Amino acid sequence: MSQDLRSTPVARSSAHATQFAGAHETLARMHHSAPLAHLCDALDAMFEACAKFPEPSDSTFFARSMRVALAEAAANPELLTSAQREGSTEKYRRHLLAADPHGRYAVAALVWLPQQASPVHAHHTWCGYAVIEGTLSETVFEWNGAQHCASATRTQARNPGAVSFVRGGRGGIHRLGNCSDAPAVSLHIYGVAGAQIATHVNDIVRATEAPALV
Repeated sequence: MSQDLRSTPVARSSAHATQFAGAHETLARMHHSAPLAHLCDALDAMFEACAKFPEPSDSTFFARSMRVALAEAAANPELLTSAQREGSTEKYRRHLLAADPHGRYAVAALVWLPQQASPVHAHHTWCGYAVIEGTLSETVFEWNGAQHCASATRTQARNPGAVSFVRGGRGGIHRLGNCSDAPAVSLHIYGVAGAQIATHVNDIVRATEAPALV
């Protein structure tokens, strides 16, 4: 019988972590807390409101509503379980929290231990994130089509409550990392099915020089 992923546990992680695209994907038993269920309801309503758009993320309403939904969910201490805040000493760790049964979005928590960082990347799809705990450092890059590489333009601290939303394409190249001495946790929503997080989100690009995490 078909089951709604937002209200039904779907899987437990195996004893060993499964590696995807520079991060551990933990398909833990879905924990649909009230804040997470509320977030999924908000996302469903956003898609319904933007049904007339061939690509919902092109709508200003969609982008604005996504930022509001991210900020509200990230501010709720009951959003994540303790297990969903666990990191990995190897690489930053990604916990899949919810996957839309229609494949429109996936919600994940990323846990960053000190000195862990993503590669420099753009996005194949829209995505948004909010910082839940700790501080992340975000370096923004500009794409040079002639040289086929990206160059850093600025770096900024992203503290709890910071929210970002970008549409797909190389107009939104960045790198996230944790340069502090304490773990950091962020909430991410991607415009892909849960099974496609590893392959259909990050567009890893070459950079002339990626500043060190300091």
